[in-house]
Amino acid sequence: MTTNEEIKNVVLVHGAFADGSGWRRVYDLLTARGYRVSIVQNPLTSFADDVAATTRVLDLQDGPTILVGHSWGGTVITEAGVHPNVAGLVYVSALIPDVGETSGQQYEGFAPTPEFVIDVTPDGFGYLNRDAFRGGFAADLDEADAAFLADSQVPVNMAVFGEAVTVAAWRDKPSWAVIATEDKAFDQAMLQHMATRIGAEITNVPGSHALFITQADTVADVIATAARTAPKARAEAGAR
Repeated sequence: MTTNEEIKNVVLVHGAFADGSGWRRVYDLLTARGYRVSIVQNPLTSFADDVAATTRVLDLQDGPTILVGHSWGGTVITEAGVHPNVAGLVYVSALIPDVGETSGQQYEGFAPTPEFVIDVTPDGFGYLNRDAFRGGFAADLDEADAAFLADSQVPVNMAVFGEAVTVAAWRDKPSWAVIATEDKAFDQAMLQHMATRIGAEITNVPGSHALFITQADTVADVIATAARTAPKARAEAGAR
């Protein structure tokens, strides 16, 4: 690949309490532009399981790929993103730990998020509280769409937030971040801190934690920017 050749492969990774279907609008926008888009279905049963699910999809790519993660998916792409097919990373209101850090540690020192209410079952899996779901996760979706997300949510093994990443792909690969300014899942200062720490190119957009749905146009635009500029960014980083 030359430094002027645009990447055409995109892999989308969902977060906790959701599944890959939430990426449909982003998928439609990107495929209409000619991108080859694949969507990971994380089992959310363990960190290793989610990384393995993402790696299997990356193995199927036929060349350089932009890897995108929302929320918990940010931790997943941080680990899985060292895959040789990955040329750039896009974090969508996502967790971004460093080597040896857990997802849970990212919250330390930042304000709590009382509207994001997680109920934990006896076997250690978490669901977002049905009554608080729209306000905490998808305040800018209409009631019907938010209700569907709440009723179709995928529980996450809460133990994943205590597992440390062993590698950090963002240390070697260019990164972008899309941050929802009305996100109730994370303190805004936390999101800005994580993205700034890794030197990501940051795009702020009005929206809830469900920005991958409600701000799909902006998310798709940032992914397209990453696909267009990641080869040059990597070449310049390698020359330094």
